[in-house]
Amino acid sequence: MKISVIGTGYVGLVTGTCLAESGNHVICMDIDGNKIDLLKSGTVPIYEPGLEELIKMNVAQKRLLFTTDMALAVKSSDIIFIAVGTPPGEDGSADLKHVLAAGREIGKHMNGYKVVVNKSTVPVGTGEKVRAAVASKTRLAFDVVSNPEFLKEGAAIDDFMKPDRVVIGADSPRAAELMKDLYAPFVRTGKPILIMDIKSAEMTKYASNAMLATKISFINEMANICASLGADIDSVRKGMGHDRRIGFEFLFPGVGYGGSCFPKDVKALVQTAKEHHVDAKVLKAVEAVNERQKNVLPDLILGHFHGASKKAAPPGKPLGKKTIAVWGLSFKPRTDDMREAPSVVIINRLLRAGAIVQAHDPVAIGEARKIFRNRVVFTTDCYEALHGADALVVVTEWNEFRTPDFRKMKRLMHKPVIFDGRNLYNQEELRKLGYTYYGMGRT
Repeated sequence: MKISVIGTGYVGLVTGTCLAESGNHVICMDIDGNKIDLLKSGTVPIYEPGLEELIKMNVAQKRLLFTTDMALAVKSSDIIFIAVGTPPGEDGSADLKHVLAAGREIGKHMNGYKVVVNKSTVPVGTGEKVRAAVASKTRLAFDVVSNPEFLKEGAAIDDFMKPDRVVIGADSPRAAELMKDLYAPFVRTGKPILIMDIKSAEMTKYASNAMLATKISFINEMANICASLGADIDSVRKGMGHDRRIGFEFLFPGVGYGGSCFPKDVKALVQTAKEHHVDAKVLKAVEAVNERQKNVLPDLILGHFHGASKKAAPPGKPLGKKTIAVWGLSFKPRTDDMREAPSVVIINRLLRAGAIVQAHDPVAIGEARKIFRNRVVFTTDCYEALHGADALVVVTEWNEFRTPDFRKMKRLMHKPVIFDGRNLYNQEELRKLGYTYYGMGRT
């Protein structure tokens, strides 16, 4: 099929590349000329395992093209995906200006029947707004479809190529059949293509992310309760997870969720509910617990050093220039995404408390520099960050942090103290080695 994808951000690039990989001819269009120039030169502006290789392969096979020419993208395609950003407004609602602008541009350049697909995460009712935007610029026939994405950063290629399900919201049998044909190669193992109305498809995306965010906030709440009672959250988690009705997915205590989806989507769903006179109390609690969770680790750190200090710290600087090593900056492993990353909250609190922060992340240092600039010392090696450190704070569970050389670490550190924000380590073994250890929901 002939496909266009409007927007070359995370979702747009993955969608366009994977559709090209299945044999379609795909045009990825963006108004950002610098981004398109980078893509044409073989440079991928985001980090996603396997994406760069797939892009190069499909460009070489002439199945994937990058352009700033909207007219070319629209006229050359039968199916047009809108995958532009929907940034949150001040009230948490999704800003649809880019989505609707794309709709008007599609209508302006149409030369025949098109299927216009909302791939961006959009509030319920956006399909009708996109339909009106396209129709305002053309009298030609077209259909609007909702096709939400369910891509995990760090595993997006596998998620697209081997989906759990494909959700298609359509009120046109013709459009629904075209979309089923497009996705048929990805569901050969029997995973379902779910055809539903547009509003239900739009809601499915928000409901899915809200459910996953709820599991994260719930287990973090349980971890905090465990810590206060002297119970061990890891044992509790295992006892819960073996119940098939609950499962282990997203049931790991930590420092809170971040990224481009969960925080934005929970806020947007709360706002949508409010606009329709529904008080989304559970989702408000999910959001509040998550914001609080980002401060649990800094509270532990400040509490430890306040109790351990034998002399008064400088006024307003309770950490008194202590050196704190931080492992992990991105909001999750296998991505360089720093959006809503818990590390930002944690590091800013450490800096305000007077700490010197030495941080390492396998891929997110470039993005982190944009946020912290010269306020943080960034290292190219995780052990380098430990030189002279009074404590190590583990924020992101990169695989390379899971089995480090603890004896080497102890030699490098000024004080052998670990604040394990992801419960990666065996606390008994570390304490035998002479470490002071703090975990999440552990005593």
